[in-house]
Amino acid sequence: MADTKREIERKYEGPAADGGTDLPDLSGVSGVAGVVDKGVAELDATYYDTPDQRLAAASLTLRRRTGGDDAGWHLKLPVSEGVRDEIRAPLSDTVPRALSGLVRSRVRDAELVPLVRLRSARDIRHLVDGSGALLAEVSLDRVRAERLSGGKGTAEWTEIEVELADDGDPAFLDKVEKRLRKAGLNRSASSSKLAKALDETGRRARKPAGKPAGKPAPGTEPVTAGDHVLAYLRAQYDALVELDPAVRRDVHDSVHSMRVATRRMRSTFRSYGKILDRAVTDPIGDELKWLAGELGVDRDQEVLTERLTEALGGLPRTLLSGPVRTRLRTWAHARHGGSRRRLIAVLDGKRYLALLTALDALVTDPPLLKAAAGDPAKAIAKSVRKDFGKVSGLVVEALDRPPGAERDQTMHDARKKAKRTRYAAEAATPALGAPAAALVKSMKSLQSLLGDHQDSVMTREALRELAALAHAAGESSFTYGVLYGREEQRAAAAEAALPGAWGAIEAQAAV
Repeated sequence: MADTKREIERKYEGPAADGGTDLPDLSGVSGVAGVVDKGVAELDATYYDTPDQRLAAASLTLRRRTGGDDAGWHLKLPVSEGVRDEIRAPLSDTVPRALSGLVRSRVRDAELVPLVRLRSARDIRHLVDGSGALLAEVSLDRVRAERLSGGKGTAEWTEIEVELADDGDPAFLDKVEKRLRKAGLNRSASSSKLAKALDETGRRARKPAGKPAGKPAPGTEPVTAGDHVLAYLRAQYDALVELDPAVRRDVHDSVHSMRVATRRMRSTFRSYGKILDRAVTDPIGDELKWLAGELGVDRDQEVLTERLTEALGGLPRTLLSGPVRTRLRTWAHARHGGSRRRLIAVLDGKRYLALLTALDALVTDPPLLKAAAGDPAKAIAKSVRKDFGKVSGLVVEALDRPPGAERDQTMHDARKKAKRTRYAAEAATPALGAPAAALVKSMKSLQSLLGDHQDSVMTREALRELAALAHAAGESSFTYGVLYGREEQRAAAAEAALPGAWGAIEAQAAV
């Protein structure tokens, strides 16, 4: 079983650390009432990575550490500068499955091997406030690094580490830093002990396989139509790989974000079929559609549950009949649990890994067509206009249909095309500027209106299911009928708003 700890820390180096025999005096830091000596801990950590250092390239660290009060396996995932989530698992001889799954989108089928061993003597002080509560832990670490694979040699250094207490105010670290700078210390040039060890004991792998493409190097900004499309695709691929651990951990909104990344890539393939060869991208697009569908099982359930919970909260007590809230929680939990298990099985499966490998190959060696070398103002704009025309046709068709199932379906189709046009315009914005940005905004607004209508359609289906379950259990189904009627009103309001919203969009369309 693994648990998570949010780690906010800063590292320092300089003459005061390298030559000092003790930590600088921090008793004068504002807010500090005492400095408690916690003694010296002997830590022994072995860091694991693929032979081509895929984890290090993504600023991930996986280690097995003994000594101290948190012996075990630790996986550190970057959140922002100086902030990481540390996932912990009990000590064992092999990498725990709870952690190996979280790095699978990077590691894939490669082997995890011991890369570096770090042995540290950690001299620890606790900074506490007037009530004795911990503000931060400060340590002076004397480190010896030994390269175990991918290089040879050893290195030694001393650094100071300041880690904020759980739920502490990050501004406190600024106060500590001010005092450390006066003592001759500066922020460490290395982001982690592992990064420093790799630099000083052997070369880092330059372009590890399976590493997301990332942003273009400075001086290589997009120029051609193909450059702009590929930059957008690479950003979505990066997001897909980076979101994988968050989805496995059930981090809020991660499933939705990952699903959006898959849709953006697939839409880009379809919108820019004159720039990227669809003979290559269509099979990958089919697999992205499959993955989006698997992700949608969980996401759609989240949306339905949130909508129904909000709707119940807005009802007066006089309209609540029977154990409605309990029924909703039971229904949502059962469906969420099953979809979570299914989703993790998908992410652990060979089909998903094959998709990541295919995407990696595509962004590394893209199937560019002749139009890719052309002026983006022409090639990209033409594709965006074509997508916008398809949205227009579906909206007009929906407005011509009477209320009912056929109109519902046409509005849903228009919503999907609005998404595709929005994504095409997003990719086009760096090249086309304000007109494309305006179209993104317009399509997002239209997507929201049509999305609320579709959510109402899906919510009414869920309410029918809940009412049937309640009736079978001998419970009142009155409240579900009330909610159903309200959802019908929401759908009718969206339909009534569509002509005006679309008229405004047509009036300002400029791409």
